[in-house]
Amino acid sequence: MKIEPVNFTVSGTNVVGLLHLPAQAPRAALVLTGPLTSVKEQAPGAYARAMAARGYAALAFDHRTFGQSAGEPRQYESPPRKIEDIRAATSFLRDQLTLAGLPLGAIGVCAGGGYMAAAVASEPRLEAFAAVAGVFPDVSVMRKMMGDAFDTAIAAARQARERFEAGQPAARIPAVGKGEVAMPLDEAFEFYGTPRGAVPNYTNSFAVQSREFTLPFDAMDAADKLRVPTLMIHSERALVPQWAHAFYERLKAPKQELWLQSQGQIDFYDDPKLIGAAADAIAAHFDRNLGRPN
Repeated sequence: MKIEPVNFTVSGTNVVGLLHLPAQAPRAALVLTGPLTSVKEQAPGAYARAMAARGYAALAFDHRTFGQSAGEPRQYESPPRKIEDIRAATSFLRDQLTLAGLPLGAIGVCAGGGYMAAAVASEPRLEAFAAVAGVFPDVSVMRKMMGDAFDTAIAAARQARERFEAGQPAARIPAVGKGEVAMPLDEAFEFYGTPRGAVPNYTNSFAVQSREFTLPFDAMDAADKLRVPTLMIHSERALVPQWAHAFYERLKAPKQELWLQSQGQIDFYDDPKLIGAAADAIAAHFDRNLGRPN
C-alpha cells in the first residue's frame, strides 16, 4: 500500500489528511471519520489501512482544530463543523484525477458513526455507509439521563464560546484523565492517555465550548433520512448498544448489522482481530453496494 499526505481546505482553513492507496487500482474511494477528539493516526487510520489492504482508496484526516489541521479554538469538537469537513473531504476525493469515476463510500467509528450518518444523509455523492461501534446520541434520552445538568452544561459551553469570541483564551479540560474530562471512561484513558493509543499528533484536550453542540447533537434524526445501504457493526459491550439498536430499527434504508464480541468500546480501535472482522464485512458491504467505477 501507498500512503500519501494530502491537503484540502474547508472555509479557507487547511485540513491535513493521509490518503491510503492499495497496490492495485482501487475499487472505490472512502472517507473516514473517527472518535471524539481523535486524529488520523488513531482509529480512522487503522480502518483506512485495513480498507486499503482490501482494495479501497481510503482517506483519514484531521478535522479542523485537531492534529495537523488548522483552525481555532484548538480541540473544538463541533458536529456541524465535522459534517462540513466530511463534505469537503468527499469533494477532495471526487476531484482527484487518479480516483476519477470511482464510487464513494463512508465509514464512521464511535462518535464518527453518528457524525458520518448525518453527513451521508445530506451528501448524495456518498453511496454507501458503514458504522463501527457507532455512537448515535438520542437527545431525549440524554436530557432524561442528565436532568438539569444538561442545560447547565450547554449554558457553560455557550459562556465559554462567548468569552473566546471576546478575545479570551479558550477554556479547555482534558479529553481523558481524572476529574472533569470529556470522556470519563477508564478504557478511554487506557487508550488516549497511555502509549497504547496516544500518538505525537494527538492532544489530550477538549474545548469546553464544544458542549454547546455535542450535547444537543441527535444522530437519530439521520436514521430517518438515510437512503443509502448501511452496515452497522457493534458489540453489546461497546458504548450504548441500546442507541445502536434503536438507530438500526429506525433506518429506512437497505440495512445490515453485524454484532461482534468485544471487551468494550476501545478495542474496536486497535484490536487486529476486531478490525479485521469489521473490515472484511465492510469490504463485502461496499462490494455489493458501491458497484464498479464508471
